[in-house]
Amino acid sequence: MKKALITGITGQDGSYLADLLLSKGYEVHGIIRRASSFNTARIDHLYQDPHVNGVRLFLHYGDLSDSVMLVKLIYQLQPDEIYNLAAQSHVRVSFDIPEYTADITAVGAIRILEAMRETGVRARFYQASSSEMYGKVQEVPQVETTPFWPRSPYGVAKVFAYWATVNYRESYGIHATNGILFNHESPRRGETFVTRKITRAVAAIKLGLQKELFLGNLDAKRDWGYAPEYVEGMWRMLQSDQPDDYVLATNETHSVKEFVETAFSQVDLDWKEFVRYDERYERPAEVDLLIGSAAKAKAQVGWEPKVRFPELVQIMVDADLEALSRGGRA
Repeated sequence: MKKALITGITGQDGSYLADLLLSKGYEVHGIIRRASSFNTARIDHLYQDPHVNGVRLFLHYGDLSDSVMLVKLIYQLQPDEIYNLAAQSHVRVSFDIPEYTADITAVGAIRILEAMRETGVRARFYQASSSEMYGKVQEVPQVETTPFWPRSPYGVAKVFAYWATVNYRESYGIHATNGILFNHESPRRGETFVTRKITRAVAAIKLGLQKELFLGNLDAKRDWGYAPEYVEGMWRMLQSDQPDDYVLATNETHSVKEFVETAFSQVDLDWKEFVRYDERYERPAEVDLLIGSAAKAKAQVGWEPKVRFPELVQIMVDADLEALSRGGRA
């Protein structure tokens, strides 16, 4: 039985990755932060599975700011695979808390890599890199060799973690891989992220629970995919005998405005009647266009996206409609 350690297991990607690894027979360990309230909603369903509960899923309190904890846990578990998905991952918020973002998103990766080196654990390491590293894009589409030009503290932190991963791979022979994932969404996306904010509002407006939706820049263009497919790509990367760096993307770009239009059309509403502009949601420096090519991932690890933009939006709107109709959360 393979053993995997996931940081950020309670997030969108971490929860889907836990689903996937458990379905493949892994023993899964996740690091969660201590909080005064339960923050495990995305993985609670796993504890209702008789094949998982108390057998193959284990949670450990910890934080990427705590290097001693990481050394102890990695040495104790001796995992076969480590997936570093934890981060302060909200781009706009990173402008407000840049130091914290750097400590967790950037230096956190170094702490894991150093823990692996110190303990001698020969795990395969996955670093969740981001399309935000491209920022002010230097070529279209973006590929693995496209130069980085980050436009936020979050993007800068991810660039640091990317090169740290490459450095430990080249310096110490660690099986360390970067997955440069473009935007990937789902009903488990956090409600403060623009896509989920939109679909949640669409459902609430349709049900008469909300009157308006306030957004910032509607012209920003992103390459949006479906999160469960992207976490399968993470797993595929670590099954390769040689570590490398891969872009996962759909090679399509759509504006925030298009996302809004598509989401409101799912419930037969005119978005212009409900959407209002609020400058507070503008970033100090904007990333205008992201579109990636996953040709290398397709050729080397057999990954390609299947869910396209209209279907993705429909999945998210339908999930929020169902959740709000029963008075709950998706």
